[in-house]
Amino acid sequence: MTRRRLSRTAPALLALTAAAVVVAASATGSGHGPAGQAGSVHGRPGSGSSSGRSGSGSSSGRPGSGSSSGRSGSGSSSGRPGSGSSSGRPGPEAPAHRPPFAVGERVITFVDHSRTVAYPGRRPVPRTLVTVVRYPAVGRPSPASVPDAPPDRGEGPFPLVVFGHGFATTPAIYHRLLHAWAQAGFVVAAPVFPLENAHAPGGPNESDLVNQPRDMSFVISQLLRLSADRRSSLAGMVDARRIAVAGQSDGGETALAVAYDRWYRDPRVRAAVILSGARIPSVADLRVGPGQPALLATQGTADRIDPPRNTRAFFALARRPKFLLSLPGAGHLSPYTDEQPQLGIVERVSIGFLEHYLEHAAGGISQMERYGNRPGTARLTADP
Repeated sequence: MTRRRLSRTAPALLALTAAAVVVAASATGSGHGPAGQAGSVHGRPGSGSSSGRSGSGSSSGRPGSGSSSGRSGSGSSSGRPGSGSSSGRPGPEAPAHRPPFAVGERVITFVDHSRTVAYPGRRPVPRTLVTVVRYPAVGRPSPASVPDAPPDRGEGPFPLVVFGHGFATTPAIYHRLLHAWAQAGFVVAAPVFPLENAHAPGGPNESDLVNQPRDMSFVISQLLRLSADRRSSLAGMVDARRIAVAGQSDGGETALAVAYDRWYRDPRVRAAVILSGARIPSVADLRVGPGQPALLATQGTADRIDPPRNTRAFFALARRPKFLLSLPGAGHLSPYTDEQPQLGIVERVSIGFLEHYLEHAAGGISQMERYGNRPGTARLTADP
């Protein structure tokens, strides 16, 4: 089955508002698991098609970031000591933060010279990931991100969340959700995948899905490198012990692979937020034993692109701690972009989840239960 393009249902894409800063970097030691040039994310790289979906094309164009105006509230829980352990359980105590924060935004271009990408009619070139980074900043909280705002290092370091966008989109359409996470006290990095983004030359190409898990791991490595560099604009901002991956649609499948797939598993990841599920061609490749990251899966019951059965399949395999947020009547994309009250519920439940499993927040689980159980709108299945 070929997935329908989401651009038909997405709002107008926003152009990047900040100039990209090119950071040329090597992927040595950053990509966990072998790489392939085609094939499903789940299963041995390079074997088979991209989850049974076909496509042809490549990437670049003008990926968007967008401001966060019109954002709904985040509802952060309070008193947030602690960090996540590798088992997905809350770990040793870490600095408490005080959300909500002002949000800064930088657009950084990471170049992975160890891997290549081939655009239509061109020779292969190093794999380039334009990445929108939002972070807690100095200043008064606002619905809008401030380009290049000074980071709030006094409250850092912060947990890191790397987010993967869906097929034929860019990070721009998720700006409200990503802003909410940053405002709650997380550094949020959203790469534009080279061949699946909405502006890919020749059209988005799902055959590159197999390479996206290593893109996510590469971005994790580069954010940690920048945080460790005293000369960097993001120096001291990321806590290497507290990392989560998240994503929607194909980006959710990418995050699922980074968190649980035996070929792509990144041991630095403590938690995963999977929005609108993913098709899993080979469940045998998922590592669901002890020590797995904590899981929050979110699924609209009226989703016809990634039907609820896909989310139920990987949720059934996962061991605790795991949570399933069901959104009755919700579709594939809009609950994570602009549909209310679903977007506000997803913000609050995901923030509670990230706070609990990355920071051991005392009120994280109660926040999830409070906002995740709304008659006719949301239902939370919890196995903490």
